[in-house]
Amino acid sequence: MAKQIVVLISGSGSNLQAILDAIQAGRIEGQVSAVISNKAGVFGLERAETAGIVTEVIDHKAFDSREAFDIELASRIDACQPDLVVLAGFMRILTADFVRHYQGRLLNIHPSLLPKYKGLHTHQRALDAGDAEHGCTVHFVTEELDGGPLAVQGAVSIDADDSADSLQHKVHKVEHQIYPYTVELFCADRLAWSEHGVTLDGSPLPASGYRFEG
Repeated sequence: MAKQIVVLISGSGSNLQAILDAIQAGRIEGQVSAVISNKAGVFGLERAETAGIVTEVIDHKAFDSREAFDIELASRIDACQPDLVVLAGFMRILTADFVRHYQGRLLNIHPSLLPKYKGLHTHQRALDAGDAEHGCTVHFVTEELDGGPLAVQGAVSIDADDSADSLQHKVHKVEHQIYPYTVELFCADRLAWSEHGVTLDGSPLPASGYRFEG
């Protein structure tokens, strides 16, 4: 039975598009039932509308507190009865209560090989450190920012002539591979997070998650 997915965005929705393309290709046994943005007029909403998906805008600036916004957001999400909630460029720090409510079914992607470089400016930080490789990580979301259990990682090489921009371009390509792949695994009941940690096909994954090789 197809899993119900809600995707949260704040911008262009390129990872949303990658997931929609994978669904269209029959790789993901699920469907996006709603796309919710905290910003009006972003291109990700157009992508969803083109695909015939219900969209909603919940402007965080209309709320007195982060908690009030998250309560309203959770109410709208829960109305869709999702099996999975996907953060796809959703630029909000979520409250602990919100995160706990969706524990084990809330995914995020971060542009580094976690646990390296939590937070911002990850591409420049990898260059400044002289790293040989960089990449991105899909992880289950916990109360710790960019600190949840790792599910899938994809790496790129750092070349001598790379800049932060060129590295970002490389990482985006890998993001568009590993995010749909992770959603595919989750919707097929192959990937899960429980008291036993993150498992793939019933076997525990290492702390670094599954390394996607393309």
